Amino acid sequence: MTRPFTQGSTDPTVQPVPASVVERVDAADSTLQNPKRAVVSLGANLGNRLETLQGAVDALEDTPGIRVKAVSPVYETEPWGVEPGSQPSYFNAVAVLKTTLPPSSLLERAQAVEEAFHRVRDERWGPRTLDVDIVSYAEMRSDDPRLTLPHPRAHERAFVLAPWHDVDPEAELPGRGPVAALLDEVTRQGVTQRPDLELRLPE
Repeated sequence: MTRPFTQGSTDPTVQPVPASVVERVDAADSTLQNPKRAVVSLGANLGNRLETLQGAVDALEDTPGIRVKAVSPVYETEPWGVEPGSQPSYFNAVAVLKTTLPPSSLLERAQAVEEAFHRVRDERWGPRTLDVDIVSYAEMRSDDPRLTLPHPRAHERAFVLAPWHDVDPEAELPGRGPVAALLDEVTRQGVTQRPDLELRLPE
């Protein structure tokens, strides 16, 4: 069963997933055999940021072998590694997936979704229309340089940990421990929830 946003949370701005949507998403699981749980982070700071994040969620759901089980609240985040005010702020969110794709194929799909929104990779800290990063894949731990699992900097990033904790308060980052504990150890400065914005689970 899909975890409602409010489970374990006292934030009144976090709204539960409607029961009808939960039922449709759970019913769709019947098309997946032995799925794995994966968590992806989404970020955008160019163009219509909310529309881009929603488009990424919908594109993931449209992928054979992927079901989007939950999406987090939206956060607004100041860009890292650049002069203040030199770039627009990011909208960030986390999506929890069930997938039968192996990690390499999930990465290919994530990059294809980025490219569909004209992601350009010519500057490390540069602005981008869309980031789709695999944060974790089941309990897998890997040092493969093409796809390190879990994401090597996820435990340092409030813009990943905060929305992940909102959508799954009991989540754990493999090799690092509970997301709640990790979130207590990082600063949330420049990372603000936007209760006026919402991403929808695909129907």
